[in-house]
Amino acid sequence: MNKIYKPKKEDWESLLQRPTQTLEEIELTVNEIFSEVRAKGDIAVSKYTDLFDGIKLNDFKVTIDEIEAAKKIVSSELKNAIQLAKSNIEKFHGAQKTSRLEVTTSVGVECWQEKRPIQKVGLYIPGGSAPLFSTILMLATPANIAGCTEIVLCTPPNKNGEINPVILYTAALCGVNKIFKIGGIQAIAALTFGTETVPKVYKIFGPGNQFVTVAKQLATKFQVAIDMPAGPSELLVVADATADAAFVASDLLSQAEHGSDSQVILISTSEKLIEAVEREVELQLEELPRKEMAQKSIANSKLIYVEDKELAMEIINEYGPEHFIVCTADDDFYIENVENAGSVFIGNFTPESAGDYASGTNHTLPTNGYAKQYSGVNLDSFMKSMTFQKISEEGIKNIGPSIEIMAEAEGLQAHKNAVTLRLNKLKK
Repeated sequence: MNKIYKPKKEDWESLLQRPTQTLEEIELTVNEIFSEVRAKGDIAVSKYTDLFDGIKLNDFKVTIDEIEAAKKIVSSELKNAIQLAKSNIEKFHGAQKTSRLEVTTSVGVECWQEKRPIQKVGLYIPGGSAPLFSTILMLATPANIAGCTEIVLCTPPNKNGEINPVILYTAALCGVNKIFKIGGIQAIAALTFGTETVPKVYKIFGPGNQFVTVAKQLATKFQVAIDMPAGPSELLVVADATADAAFVASDLLSQAEHGSDSQVILISTSEKLIEAVEREVELQLEELPRKEMAQKSIANSKLIYVEDKELAMEIINEYGPEHFIVCTADDDFYIENVENAGSVFIGNFTPESAGDYASGTNHTLPTNGYAKQYSGVNLDSFMKSMTFQKISEEGIKNIGPSIEIMAEAEGLQAHKNAVTLRLNKLKK
């Protein structure tokens, strides 16, 4: 693990760099696959599924029989756990509903805002080394609450052309019935353009590796929105001498095992804690089934010592972590001053895993510093705000002259005329 003591401000940019490839290295591949899927549809999807996933598939859609078989395989214990998580996610996201907002801006001028669901949404669910069925809960649950009419799910198959049964069970539990065995760039391309079997959607959600992230960004050039640029997972923990070193190490490792390009950082005002956490990471790492994966990520990790909480907070806001854990004697200081973070976890007994699974908050969050300008997925992510206005005769008399003056000042005579005609009619 990389230990850094009292880093100078001029070194922060290089210190806080993510272990990601440059866009140029990825964009060429993404553009090529997008072009082919757009031109050849299912044929191109089949080609890249064979190339990347090692399985030739002519039919990508999951059948009802496959879903029913999956339901029988999943244990009752796991089903109960998933249902509990779903219930908490429903409670939290259901509470985000807002009613119609109405305002009388001037006498006779009524304005209001209403929300409408995005009709067609695509969910991308990673299914490689770790089948993220929990992400289905995080995406399909608010999509249903919002009232999205078409929910399309893509997830990569294994080398037998199968989808993990827990993914199928969870999708069925959440009412998703359009499920396709497609992963990676070709999945995002299929959702972007539509193919003979995969419907085109209006917005794409879900995390993925750097290739998926770049593919989602490319999708925005073709009138398809995305939730955010959500790439490799990351976690920053701020902890002082009061923190439990074993807990901190476990949180760092929980993110490190996501993938070799994940990044974990500890910032501490205690040198002793840093040493203790480093020892704990080495001990706990030995017990992990995904040890090799976590080790690669830990190589990119950083243990940073700073002298005071103010400096720690400044570095944290500069980094803008996806997940931010606070374990200090003065948690309130960090809660009040954090400006850039996807999701915040407070106290020794709030592991990041809680947000990943069952506390109720959403785990689809901005990475790579995008927490500075993006929110994590929430109910509004699946909705559009529409504004309405209704103006009476009295209302147009009140605001009409101002509209005329402003339109004339901008040189837009037709805009002015649209008001002038109405005002003249009311004078008769």
